[in-house]
Amino acid sequence: QVQLVESGGGLVQAGGSLRLSCTASGGSFGTNAIGWFRQAPGKEREFVVAITWRGEITYYADSVKGRFAISRDNAKNTVYLQMNSLKPDDTAVYFCAGRSGYGGTWSSSLEYTIWGQGTQVTVSS
Repeated sequence: QVQLVESGGGLVQAGGSLRLSCTASGGSFGTNAIGWFRQAPGKEREFVVAITWRGEITYYADSVKGRFAISRDNAKNTVYLQMNSLKPDDTAVYFCAGRSGYGGTWSSSLEYTIWGQGTQVTVSS
């Protein structure tokens, strides 16, 4: 069974950058689209960005537009999340998740059926 594994989290100062990776373990992404969500302490999980399986369409939350960029390399079964101009409000556990198809609401966690364990991102002021 395919599992998703996140990496690349850490501690960074405000204004800095991090690149997260989401890798498929035990198989491939197949035709799954991949999304990133994040959850800060005491808050609900929120949508960050998603990319279709061919990479032709991306969806960004308004809060990260212009600062974050998602990309994927299906040959490496890896999706990347480049995060620039980080702010303390970006501090959260970041999860990648997989979903099939193109319909539904891309920002809804209910559309995603495969989840990773998460990686912590902490942005200090």
